[in-house]
Amino acid sequence: MAKGKKKQPKRYLFEEVLAFLKHNSEKAFNYKQLGAAMEIENDSDRFALLETLEELKHQGFVVEKEIGKYQAKESRAYQTGTIDFTSQGTAFVIVSTDVPDVFIPFRKTRDALQGDLVKIIVHPQRGREKAEGEVVEVIQRRKTKFVGSIQINPKFAFVVPDYTKIHVDFFVPLHDINGAQNGQKVLVEFTDWKRGSENPNGKVVEVLGNSGEHETEIHAIMAEFGLPMVFAPEVEAAAKKLATEITPEEIAKRRDFRKITTFTIDPVDAKDFDDALSLQKLENGNWEVGVHIADVTHYLKPHTILDDEAVSRATSVYLVDRCVPMLPEVLSNFACSLRPHEEKYCFSAVFELDEHAQIQNQWFGKTVIYSDHRFAYEEVQTIIETGEGPYKEEIFTLDKLAKILRAERTSKGSIFFDKAEVKFQLDDKGAPTGVYFKTQKDAHKLIEDFMLLANRKVAEFLGKKSKDDHQKSQARKEKNDKNSDAVVYRIHDVPKDEKLIELNNFVERFGYSVAVGNKTKTAQSINKLLHDVKDKKEQSMIELLAVRSMPKAIYTTKNVGHYGLGFDYYTHFTSPIRRYPDVMVHRLLEAKLNHAHYLKADELELLCKHSSEMEKLAAEAERASVKYKQVEFLEHKIGQEFEGVISGVTEWGIFVEIIENKCEGRVSMRDMKDDQYVFDEDNYRVVGRRTGRIYTLGDKVTIKVRRADLVKKQLDFEFVAGVPSTKEVEIRNPKRYKKRR
Repeated sequence: MAKGKKKQPKRYLFEEVLAFLKHNSEKAFNYKQLGAAMEIENDSDRFALLETLEELKHQGFVVEKEIGKYQAKESRAYQTGTIDFTSQGTAFVIVSTDVPDVFIPFRKTRDALQGDLVKIIVHPQRGREKAEGEVVEVIQRRKTKFVGSIQINPKFAFVVPDYTKIHVDFFVPLHDINGAQNGQKVLVEFTDWKRGSENPNGKVVEVLGNSGEHETEIHAIMAEFGLPMVFAPEVEAAAKKLATEITPEEIAKRRDFRKITTFTIDPVDAKDFDDALSLQKLENGNWEVGVHIADVTHYLKPHTILDDEAVSRATSVYLVDRCVPMLPEVLSNFACSLRPHEEKYCFSAVFELDEHAQIQNQWFGKTVIYSDHRFAYEEVQTIIETGEGPYKEEIFTLDKLAKILRAERTSKGSIFFDKAEVKFQLDDKGAPTGVYFKTQKDAHKLIEDFMLLANRKVAEFLGKKSKDDHQKSQARKEKNDKNSDAVVYRIHDVPKDEKLIELNNFVERFGYSVAVGNKTKTAQSINKLLHDVKDKKEQSMIELLAVRSMPKAIYTTKNVGHYGLGFDYYTHFTSPIRRYPDVMVHRLLEAKLNHAHYLKADELELLCKHSSEMEKLAAEAERASVKYKQVEFLEHKIGQEFEGVISGVTEWGIFVEIIENKCEGRVSMRDMKDDQYVFDEDNYRVVGRRTGRIYTLGDKVTIKVRRADLVKKQLDFEFVAGVPSTKEVEIRNPKRYKKRR
């Protein structure tokens, strides 16, 4: 998996080495000592470590105390961090979670761009509320390609970035516009930024099309996040060369489920089916439930061009109108898709459950299945509700067992966020004609509960150590062998008490509460909160704040459990068609079953970091595509009035989510002419100085659509006069500026 390691961004190593040296600032280390302490083992990584140490020395972060020995340089003035711009061109540098962000004034950001790793000098505060500094050097660019609209003049051109946090336009010589026409959407690549120049230089590397056209905008969203739309010809060619037929020789190596009732349950428009359920009653009266997952690793082999591409993508991306898959269609929609009435290879988790859904036996291994039926969620829901339909007895049994599993999860602290998902009805040109909401019903939860069971039990099988395992593990440690102890986990850390206290302080105003200090009680109180706010005016806002109080789930080899689900062990095993971590888990499981090795811990951890980062980018792209369709949907509704709920309050404006279609827009503070409004950050509201009128998070309001900007993906609203009603309020020491975001 050497190719997988090359995916590691250099900045990770830079930051980790610097953090280690700062933490051990009283000592000097040579590169071998540092490599051993950081568990860096192979020669290529040691070479990269040596290069990083020299770069840190060159940039003044470390000193070479004696030949080959490096130590962190003592400096309170200089810090490193990630820069985050505001739409006004000022910025904050995020140094660490333990240090307050440093404010960077306009024109003190040097040549930094959004997300860059920068070196800053921090000035003495001298009575200021927050630390202030200036950028002295860009250490590493987060990205070098940006989407924008080109403006062509007789002697030169500029590309105006779509993303408002890219605060400058790119100067492009006419010989570098790559055939673009004025006003088209393009991908511009940063080339340099000359000292003293107000704008960076760039060149157009791809013309995406005419602004406002559906295909152009979807392609632009993917390009903005650095995500590929299509597979390279050589990748497609490699996929087409795969031997995908089912053979008697391979079937003989597997457990045969072809005669056991098996079916898939998926969205009605799904094309790739990566999981199926089988059910049969055993002679002892127990139920055997098979969770069958497409055996992607049978076709996807390490060190191949297909595996390298899967590593690079790490995840499928689900845009508003399409799926951009992790694997070529030959695999995702055909060879690995568990299509009805076809024999398929699977990797399965098989459970013997009694009538109380208690596991009596479990088995993991390679199988072959035959899917008897392809269900859509809606069909299964109808069977559950009416008692009629194909395989109704199997559906009833699985639903009953799933509900018992769900109740057990709830009692052990699993948190249930059940927010409706916004979906658009599109015409044949991709234009939105309507909005509908996907909510989870029993059919969705049935599948989810068995997938969670499989993920949890696979994680336990891989991660829990028996006495014999501990002895073997100790023997490997003595031999300095870190091959087989590592497991890929999906973790969700415990929320910080300060976040929960902040949430509790807010919800108390509405008569609710959140317990702090006990994991299980906190989870139970959050579930009660989410239940109690159903259909209340404050529902959307409290659900959003509850989600924000939680840390993000990530992939890692360092297990801390999954707080949100209430599991001590959890991984992703059930979707290898669309997630690379599941591919890694399949290989780890096969290696353990065959008493073999897959990858070392440091190699797995690098792939976990990359997968977590790509998952984040994919989620941002998905949200951007939804936002684009929301703007397009309201583009022809300028001047129309809608009922909404205030979903956000900042010093720049008030965000409102329309109730009937979940489209969110902003009422700019400068457009609120009826009064001078003060931002009261502590109370999530703005208050009129003269009238005392209050706009608070969660208030129901009436808005009018003022503008729909497809280029910026931005909706502008205005309040309809007289809403909300004026309230008497005393303003004491109003906070007019946010501390941070």
